[in-house]
Amino acid sequence: MKRFEWDSLRPEEVCQVCFEPLIRIYKQRMADHPLENSEVIKEDFYSDLTKRQRGLFSFHVFYDHAVESLEEFYWWSTYFGAQPKIWSAIQSGVNYLGDEPMLQILDDIGLVLKAYPHPRNLDEFNVTREDFVRNQALLDSTSPLFTKFKASSPLTLQKIAVILAITSRNSSCSKISS
Repeated sequence: MKRFEWDSLRPEEVCQVCFEPLIRIYKQRMADHPLENSEVIKEDFYSDLTKRQRGLFSFHVFYDHAVESLEEFYWWSTYFGAQPKIWSAIQSGVNYLGDEPMLQILDDIGLVLKAYPHPRNLDEFNVTREDFVRNQALLDSTSPLFTKFKASSPLTLQKIAVILAITSRNSSCSKISS
């Protein structure tokens, strides 16, 4: 990508341009090793990323799903929350960005999930979006967090874009470290 093209991108476009190659590599690795332990493949992929790539990748995976609706925000928070390493990676990525408001939102949704009986691993995971809609107290606890998440997400994407702009000109954002 030429510099003038890069410079003309909005923050969410910078994030997407740098995220797309990473998610393609991730999906290819998962497809190349379908019979292996997927946790090992995920951890190997993640360990090959730089800190900035980890921040981008972990937040973007969550964001892409969670921003769609209140139900998706709840379900993906619960799903990733049942995978402590992934939830920790999302929080670490946001912490790397120095994004205190988003980190607080993630901490708060974690507290909501702990206050209600939610699975702590995927073996116990049986959460549905319909369960969420039927639980008014959970809905009331989660709704303000989703509102904050939607309001804070553009700032998070902007912080990611600034870090990427400083370090990733000319499409080097897609290179994975060894």
